[in-house]
Amino acid sequence: MLTPIQRIFTGLLAVGLMAGPASAQNDSTPGITDTGARSPFAFAESNAKAKAREAAEKAAESSGGRVIGGEVAAKGAWPWQVGLLVAGQQVSPDAQFCGGTIILDEWVLTAAHCVHMVGEDGNAFDVAPDRFAILVGTNALRPGEGDLVPVSAVYKHPQYVATDFDNDIALIKLARKPNATYQTIQVPNSELGEILDKPGVPTIVTGWGLINGMQHPEEMRQGQIQMLPRDQCNGAMMEARANSASRGFSEAVDIFGLKDADAQEAWRALVDRAPLPLTENMLCSGTYEGGRTSCSGDSGGPLVVPLDDGSYVQAGVVSWGLSGESGQGCNEYALFSAYTKVANYLPWLEQTIAAN
Repeated sequence: MLTPIQRIFTGLLAVGLMAGPASAQNDSTPGITDTGARSPFAFAESNAKAKAREAAEKAAESSGGRVIGGEVAAKGAWPWQVGLLVAGQQVSPDAQFCGGTIILDEWVLTAAHCVHMVGEDGNAFDVAPDRFAILVGTNALRPGEGDLVPVSAVYKHPQYVATDFDNDIALIKLARKPNATYQTIQVPNSELGEILDKPGVPTIVTGWGLINGMQHPEEMRQGQIQMLPRDQCNGAMMEARANSASRGFSEAVDIFGLKDADAQEAWRALVDRAPLPLTENMLCSGTYEGGRTSCSGDSGGPLVVPLDDGSYVQAGVVSWGLSGESGQGCNEYALFSAYTKVANYLPWLEQTIAAN
């Protein structure tokens, strides 16, 4: 039986690999995004986020827009959720670039790609502590809401690299304990982490991510989703990538004048060597009907699982999702997003906090 990726190649043969480049007018490239700009901090700091929001608001006025599945969170709900804001800017959706969670009084858990970026010279570096602050104790991105706490230090996972999303986890040490109402969130050990990493386990993602295309809300939103099989998510991603890659591949076959058998062998080698998008360090969560997922601005925020006693545990950190058709923002119809599996990093979290 042919796999979906093999069927894509068979389809190319059926229509003729030698027919020249395939049209991509109605296809979206299945790229990976950090559920927003590749560097959320730079996107917000440069004022590009504000400009994108203004353009989206005008478009939404004429089109009616579309809210990504979810609802406004009740005041005081999810008291461990925090926002990462560009320092020196007024508290607003434009200043907020990522989310995070309070796991101890002076420690915030977030995604590494939120605090580690590539500069204009091509070198990667951590965002300096004085360039951003942490908003605690509010669900609203408005002036006067919550407590804006200075950052003391940033610690990304040592194996994270800016060109990949594996090991996408970081810790932020606050300069002081927040002067606002908040709660810490429990993180799982490896045993509990494996229990949570099962298809069908209910999950909730929260944050100030996009609604109506490129609009960033003032109010925190929440969405109920579920764990999905990692293999299934990888299969969907690889099939989507194969669909996209087939266009360029058919052009290459035409240029080099390859015979069908040689083209098939080259295609098989290409697919076999392609790394899987979701590693064992990632969780896949979403819905089978799609349309409920994390999006731009949610990066670094929590994926939590409700426990029988009414409490919650943070299973994941919002990491990446499928990019939109334009290559920017997120795919609002995606079935899933990827989350860093927190349980895999408990030893690193404990060691980093103990040493600092």
